[in-house]
Amino acid sequence: MAADRACPPLSVRSFDRDLKWRTGAEIVPVHCTSANGFRVTRAALDDAYRRAQRRRLRVKGVLITNPSNPLGTTSPRADLELLVDFVAAKGIHLVSDEIYSGTAFAEPGFVSVLEVVAARGGAAADGLAERVHVVYSLSKDLGLPGFRVGAIYSSNAAVVSAATKMSSFGLVSSQTQHLLASLLGDRDFTRRYIAENTRRIKERRDQLAEGLRAIGIEVLEGNAGLFCWVRMGSLMRSQSFEGEMELWKKVVFEVGLNISPGSSCHCREPGWFRVCFANMSAKTLDVALQRLAAFAEASGKGAPAHRGLAGGPARTMSCPVARFSWANRLTPGSADRKAER
Repeated sequence: MAADRACPPLSVRSFDRDLKWRTGAEIVPVHCTSANGFRVTRAALDDAYRRAQRRRLRVKGVLITNPSNPLGTTSPRADLELLVDFVAAKGIHLVSDEIYSGTAFAEPGFVSVLEVVAARGGAAADGLAERVHVVYSLSKDLGLPGFRVGAIYSSNAAVVSAATKMSSFGLVSSQTQHLLASLLGDRDFTRRYIAENTRRIKERRDQLAEGLRAIGIEVLEGNAGLFCWVRMGSLMRSQSFEGEMELWKKVVFEVGLNISPGSSCHCREPGWFRVCFANMSAKTLDVALQRLAAFAEASGKGAPAHRGLAGGPARTMSCPVARFSWANRLTPGSADRKAER
């Protein structure tokens, strides 16, 4: 939540950087549980709201990523309706980061929060439509992070006015606008691109999930995004945040795989990591899995796959995320920088 400040359910670390460093806003995590696959609940929202109030913070809104980063799942319509009901009852805002909306590769498909608001009768009359906003970028769906092109969808005149004024400090060049207009104006190309892109994402994710489960690492079922949410507690010497940091350092500096611990992104449960898979070839991914398997075997913890999340013990977490990408060798400085991204 954004409380004077916000409560993001299952948020990435960049929320801290993007929202807190300049504005002084505070983030109050919404604690979710593995018992239901980390889906947000009304009880979790109410708990976060009360914690913000105890800190004497004035809650301004709820922040979400949909599809979820780090979970790699789309938010079901029922969850979005729950969130909309909550912000409507509290008279606060809802900001949905939908930057991965074009990556959904399996059912249930992607549903924008704006669809939920549009389907509600009287949303305009009670001002709800002006308190629900969507942010988007071409960085993920089209793989164009260097273009620095994004958008804010809002029916709130004050938000649009402020964004318009701020945009003058980060204008998109005429050449970039022309190229993107030509690219996005080709409807046949965009349809074929998204279809092929999601096919490849699913193929690579399946390869990663199968390899991790063979090592004995739990993988949350996902249907979108460029990452998996995994539990690597079986490779930790102790089920604590100290054990998590110990594992992180070993995998980065001894195995040569760049991972980031969930604790660096508000995860309250030791052992969870985000695993990125879309920035490498299938061959590179195979090499990474071989390294990790060798590490697990050498540690004497390459056990058979654990029970799935539904059959495991319920555990609690806050808005978590960890980053897991591959590298041959990293210096401590570069590893630290990657962990902060």
